[in-house]
Amino acid sequence: MNDILRPIKSVGIVGYGAYVPRYRIKASEISRVWRGEQDGNHLPIKQKSVPGPDEDTITMSIEAGKNALKRAAINPKKIRALWIGSESHPYAVKPSGTVVAQALDIFPANTSGDMEFACKAGTEAMQAALGYVGSGMAQYAMAVGMDTAQGRPGDALEYTAAAGGAAFIIGPASEALAELEGAFSYVTDTPDFFRRNYEKYPQHGNRFTGDPAYFHHIRAAVQTLMEGLNLKPSNFKYISFHQPNSKFPRKMAEELGFTKEQYTTGLLSPLIGNVYAGSSILGFTATLDAAQPGDRILLASFGSGAGSDAFSFVVTERLLQAKAKAPSTRWYIQRETVVDYTTYARWRGKIRK
Repeated sequence: MNDILRPIKSVGIVGYGAYVPRYRIKASEISRVWRGEQDGNHLPIKQKSVPGPDEDTITMSIEAGKNALKRAAINPKKIRALWIGSESHPYAVKPSGTVVAQALDIFPANTSGDMEFACKAGTEAMQAALGYVGSGMAQYAMAVGMDTAQGRPGDALEYTAAAGGAAFIIGPASEALAELEGAFSYVTDTPDFFRRNYEKYPQHGNRFTGDPAYFHHIRAAVQTLMEGLNLKPSNFKYISFHQPNSKFPRKMAEELGFTKEQYTTGLLSPLIGNVYAGSSILGFTATLDAAQPGDRILLASFGSGAGSDAFSFVVTERLLQAKAKAPSTRWYIQRETVVDYTTYARWRGKIRK
């Protein structure tokens, strides 16, 4: 196995921000429409977040980016790169990153691009930002993971595919709220989830979804990272794994030797569903909101196709003052407005002529 990834220069997160739309649809409402069932106790989540009629990956990325800038307290012009990871970019040919960069006053002396790797597109952007700053090519770089709800009407994905995500500004360790100790990425060609060109909705390669995909890749990434850093589960205060549902991250955490106390803070899927490219990093922002100086946090994403990025961060004193400069992740989750299936279907373009 390759050595873990460490940048030449010490780097970390100097600003972070979350965004979750206020709208929710209950899983029981989806079940009522498609199954004629009122009881939602057997469903994988309670509800999921839904973008409003004027929201998409770009608008939500701008909101998360604003929150990250508030916490970083830096001049946006100093950010020399902005990458957005998503499964739901509004344009097939036109980058989301250029719009977000201009809206946040990061342009024009910056590089920008859109990334895709299913649900690990956000951490893929983080890896690029960490490398860009860690190599000395830039003082700051921004990475965003953001998605809107995608799921074929009546399909199992419709119950969990949600909207939201997070933005991170990477910078020098001397300014970091959380300093990077190391990272590791593990990737194979495992076709567990895909969407072909011109198809509107993604689909699962069902038999590959669990053990060959999610569990194998996160297990390999996390174990290799801990071995490389000479760490064990008890050395971490919090962990945040990708959350396609509430069962998978719990099972993965327990198998690797982590406790319920370590993963509960970042476990958001029962409340807002799976936000795809923003799933693991949105949970990570919730753990940062709760963390204290000296806490070590493990972040491990999963992206279908398939791969996992694992990171170890240690919280610094600077986080204490930065937290209050922008809304917490839990605040976004708690400000909910429930909509019915008809409204949800109209907003998401599921009703077509």
